[in-house]
Amino acid sequence: MYRQEYQASIADPDKFWGEQARKELAWFAPFTKTLEWDKPNYKWFINGKLNITYNCLDRHVLNGQGNKIAYIYNNENNQEVTITYESLLKEVNKASNGFKKLGIKKGDRIVIYMPLCLEQIVLMLASARIGAIHSVVYAGFSAQALRTRIKDSQASLVCTSTQTQKNGKSHDLLDVVRQALKGLAVNHTMVHTRDDSKVQLQSNEIEYTSWISSHSDSCEALPVESSTPLFILYTSGTTGTPKGVVHGHGGYNLYTHLTMKLNFDLSPDDIHWTAADTGWITGHSYIVYGPLSNGVTSVIYEGSPTYPSPSRYWQLIEKYKVTSFYTAPTVIRLFMKEGPEHPRKHKLSSLKVLGSVGEPINPVAWQWYFKYIGSSKVPVIDTWWQTETGGHMLVTPPSLKQKPGKAGLPFLGVRPQLVDKNGKQITKVNTIGQLVITYPWPGALMTCWNNHDRFKEFWETYPNKCYFNTGDVALFDEDGYFTILGRSDDVINVSGVRVGTAEVENALVAHESVAEAAVVGITDEVQGEAIKAFVTTNTAQTLDGLESELKSWVREQIGYIAEPASIEFVDKLPKTRSGKILRRILKAKEQGLSLGDTSTLDDSIS
Repeated sequence: MYRQEYQASIADPDKFWGEQARKELAWFAPFTKTLEWDKPNYKWFINGKLNITYNCLDRHVLNGQGNKIAYIYNNENNQEVTITYESLLKEVNKASNGFKKLGIKKGDRIVIYMPLCLEQIVLMLASARIGAIHSVVYAGFSAQALRTRIKDSQASLVCTSTQTQKNGKSHDLLDVVRQALKGLAVNHTMVHTRDDSKVQLQSNEIEYTSWISSHSDSCEALPVESSTPLFILYTSGTTGTPKGVVHGHGGYNLYTHLTMKLNFDLSPDDIHWTAADTGWITGHSYIVYGPLSNGVTSVIYEGSPTYPSPSRYWQLIEKYKVTSFYTAPTVIRLFMKEGPEHPRKHKLSSLKVLGSVGEPINPVAWQWYFKYIGSSKVPVIDTWWQTETGGHMLVTPPSLKQKPGKAGLPFLGVRPQLVDKNGKQITKVNTIGQLVITYPWPGALMTCWNNHDRFKEFWETYPNKCYFNTGDVALFDEDGYFTILGRSDDVINVSGVRVGTAEVENALVAHESVAEAAVVGITDEVQGEAIKAFVTTNTAQTLDGLESELKSWVREQIGYIAEPASIEFVDKLPKTRSGKILRRILKAKEQGLSLGDTSTLDDSIS
């Protein structure tokens, strides 16, 4: 069934997306054309007017679902807050009116530096409701990283909370914002005061609770053109200023709505939990816009996965009867290290779909997730996508056969292809190539903020071709399932043979002594490149003879060509705050080069 639907969707993608947009979304004015593609630039749903918040809030209330719970919030202190769709709409309207009172208008930028809480989501939606552009910055970035994003977006307003708690410790956010704003021409700071914080606000700082309560709870959503910018989300590169990826109201609304609905096999009474943060695209698409557009209930959790105990996530799944759970491989590996006895204590029978996001999930972690969280019967969908793509691009729908370690099949309407360095299509099974997308899709970024040339680079990598270059390498099997091997510069050329870092890492973590592994290529006079592995071991693991054992293990699992030339045992691996391993940091240190942009690095490294 899926394959038939897919073939129909790519045979005439404009027709497919047009039909879906009319069926799934509410429009203030109908679009007259599905897609305009003036290569490489594109616009979706021409002349159509809508507002993403109307689809996320108003239409559910008008359809009699106002009393349905939109969010269940919880934190490390087990403080629970619920909010219905009707109450959320009223709070968003109050904030929208408050923004207008401050002079915020369509196209103005609002930077939001807050933890995952209901107030943050209210402010995101309020920004969208009046046609302003929100830029959420993860509430763990340094003052300098925040300042860079405020300056680049030329924000009119910054919103923050006084503090957040993680691993039982309070983290001051307002002080970070004050440092970031020194010398910048930002008129106001919105401050969400939490937990009886005794903070003396400055003259240009506005207290959120009293501010929002002073405004009317009635505010019509502003009708905007489909391609009107909705948000800027900054992603880091190897050098220079982070790029601001821009997504718009119409195409992004449809794409997150549809991928959420189909890939999590949603039913009206489902309880969804994306265990991520709204500072990343995963949170934008599958905590805020995707779930709300579908009218489902979501759990949001502010805190560490293992605090106050390694059972915290499983307690919440049991308590709220979560039906679909979405997290990152790095979190799954953390739970593996803690042991299966923790999920075994809890009833997880409500789960229907498990999801993985952020980086390829290795087969060992997939099997653990499937066995101990899914009771060996719940499908585990591995989702490959990027900030730039807006939503899932490769995924195996729950109804189809799952293949551990493989992202799976293209989503409806998505046309992936593997090409060589010259842009020539690769058709041979199990052959490594550059992953490109050959036709636009509604969730695709519209531009890079203040840098449209950077946007063009995505689509103009290959001569005489207009392909979206994902920057990832992959291969596909005889069933058309794709395996993501990592970034292009994560493929190591050993004596003329291309070895994917993911394949070697998967072999290493399959060894019982290894907790996590990262692999990079290092210069070798004989082979051109050689493989170096960085490994963290399981608790109390002795290192005697382990390097030799792991080398032999990889050789047995893959072959001699993949055997690491050296293995370095480390206490931790450099990661982004969303959990992705930063292999380029390891490689730069090995080569004595600049580390480039480290604003997303979880902890400083020496």
